[in-house]
Amino acid sequence: MKPTHSARDPRDLGGPRQPLLSVRELKKHFPLKKTGLGLRGPRLAVRAVDGISFDILKGETLGVVGESGCGKSTTARLLMQLTPQDSGELVFDGLSLGSPGLSLRDYRRQTQMVFQDSYSSLNPRMTVEDSIAFGPTVHGVSQREALSRAHDLLARVGLEPARFAGRYPHELSGGQRQRVNIARALALEPRLIILDESVSALDKSVEAQVLNLLQDLKQAFGLTYVFISHDLNVVRYMSDRVLVMYLGEVVEVASADALFEQPLHPYTAALLRSMPTTDPLRRTEQAPLSGDPPNPIDPPSGCRFHTRCPDAQAICRTRTPVFGEAMPGRSVACLKYEPGSGYAASTIALKEVPHA
Repeated sequence: MKPTHSARDPRDLGGPRQPLLSVRELKKHFPLKKTGLGLRGPRLAVRAVDGISFDILKGETLGVVGESGCGKSTTARLLMQLTPQDSGELVFDGLSLGSPGLSLRDYRRQTQMVFQDSYSSLNPRMTVEDSIAFGPTVHGVSQREALSRAHDLLARVGLEPARFAGRYPHELSGGQRQRVNIARALALEPRLIILDESVSALDKSVEAQVLNLLQDLKQAFGLTYVFISHDLNVVRYMSDRVLVMYLGEVVEVASADALFEQPLHPYTAALLRSMPTTDPLRRTEQAPLSGDPPNPIDPPSGCRFHTRCPDAQAICRTRTPVFGEAMPGRSVACLKYEPGSGYAASTIALKEVPHA
């Protein structure tokens, strides 16, 4: 497999300024089964992803953070089309998914995913080389070329083909299995890789090795990453921009440096205050955020964060904030930054935008 960073990718249709993937009003609700006395009532659903819009720029790493249950993994599965959306649109390099110019098969060839559980992601009955070669053979690559590509990629991820190609998943450590999963994701020569908690199950020494490997592969093959993690320190290390989710919605998007140095949304600020530190002078003596996230079946009216927000005012209970640009390169959904919202301290201009 040849590196692609030295020249423009021939599959690049719109140049570097065109987003690689544009997400428009993506929505996914999971209906609940009616049981008992609720058989005659309205059909309830978990609002896992509730109308999110953002862009993934070519060559960047977009970090995605938020509490458990905020919709991060559902978003990943929607981007990979492992779960069909209820509504919304995915536009890949200017082509709408499902249009004559971009079939689902073509889209999946250019978009791959690395999952959290390195063992269950692999077929226990297939050798390492067969697992990596399987995708290319499905897409028309000859068996001989697919195996050659598998061996090349094993070497790229630090696993000597002569030692590891014929092994089965149970014969590998967790870090080695995740390297195999990364090699398998690269086998179809994708442009976008979605990493869903891909290092969270590894111990710290192995995690550091895999993170550095991901950085090297990104440069070598001209990749774009969506990096989903609950570890904010890792997200800061890996990401160019960071997207913050809360209860199925996007509440803030900014460059990693700007977001970690000066968060705009109160929820983002609370997340950053919860980051663990080894400094004895910076011990957390008070919980950064109180209470559990609201029920995603029946989220609060107005701003969904107002039930836990230390800055909430009466208007936050009734008015839904507009997700928009608070300053160049920074978008947020908070009434504090929305002129005319009725929030008492609303002094920063906010220009409404359709996406981050």
